[in-house]
Amino acid sequence: MTAPWMSLVWTDHVTGRRGFLVVDRLVRGVASGGLRMRPGCTLEEVTGLARGMTVKEALHYRPGARYIPLGGAKGGIDCDPRDPGAYGLLVRYLRAVRPYIETCWTTGEDLGLGQETVDRAAAEAGLVSSVQAVYPLLDDEVTARGRLADAFPVEVDGIGLDELAGGCGVAESVLTALDRAGVPYAGTRVAVQGLGTMGGATARFLVRAGLTVVAVADVKGTIANPAGLDVEALLAARDGYGTVDRRVLGPDDLELSGDAWLSTEAEVLVPAAVSYAIDTANQEEIGARWIVEAANMPVVPEAEELLAARGVTVLPDVVVNSGTNAWWWWTLFGDIGADAEEAFAYIRRSMRALVGLTLDRASADGTSPRAAAHALAADRLPLIAERFGWYR
Repeated sequence: MTAPWMSLVWTDHVTGRRGFLVVDRLVRGVASGGLRMRPGCTLEEVTGLARGMTVKEALHYRPGARYIPLGGAKGGIDCDPRDPGAYGLLVRYLRAVRPYIETCWTTGEDLGLGQETVDRAAAEAGLVSSVQAVYPLLDDEVTARGRLADAFPVEVDGIGLDELAGGCGVAESVLTALDRAGVPYAGTRVAVQGLGTMGGATARFLVRAGLTVVAVADVKGTIANPAGLDVEALLAARDGYGTVDRRVLGPDDLELSGDAWLSTEAEVLVPAAVSYAIDTANQEEIGARWIVEAANMPVVPEAEELLAARGVTVLPDVVVNSGTNAWWWWTLFGDIGADAEEAFAYIRRSMRALVGLTLDRASADGTSPRAAAHALAADRLPLIAERFGWYR
């Protein structure tokens, strides 16, 4: 594994807190990857996330499409987003890394930060946009920016299209795995860790497909109901961080410990919150057949090996949650318009094909889906480099 093209550590002069930026590689001079904020964020974590973004971008390379994959990058800030000083810290971080956002790093929301907050802080830091580095690559910048601007206000049942796009991709990954295994949707139980942007949208799409969400976990603990939770009620009662107001719980809903979602009787687990959520110790509690990584790096490698030995399939983040990033670029470059149904149809087709290809490769190579995804990306990277060039 090669070293990143660039790695930096920034220390805030006001609080002493640290921020990180890692550019794994550049394609056509630009890299893509979100900015997260969480207590305990490290350079090692951001480095792994940046490498994952390189893989996600490569996996969505399709000759003939308008969207040309970029390189991979990631930013991170070691701070609780609920901290009263978090927003000021975010603005100072963006001011510090402004030259990179202006020239080579396109970024957006990630764990702990919503896109609206990123956009507001970016404007305060003097930036035109958090994705302005990609503008020189567009054939018609005005039209492209208008397309993306038109897409963000689009809502479906009160939730923004930008929030739903990633969850649609995660849900389609689950459904593809079930279809290939011949498992009916009805009666399939799901437990979700995290009811923020990604977890909430995933839960909604899965329920509407006929699956039953029996547990969700947030910072206050796990909410469970073996007969199925009222997902729409829980979504309506979330705060800006995905925490559910317990006053909306039904009479049969249970309040359990924060890690109870792991041992819930369910066929599918969807970790959609923090990295490193499943380790070598707590993986023993899992009885599910599939773990579908909506979050970035939620299963540590050693735990994944132990899970695989027990017959648990982990669908990797680099495939499963790649729809969020891809939706931005499909819209900006013009593969899809600012329309929810068009976006969902495109996401479903793309994710179903990618998950199927990954599982086929894993079966042919006798490896895990994660290894298969990285192998597919490794096959595509030389093609991308030959056509568009990169440097690292």
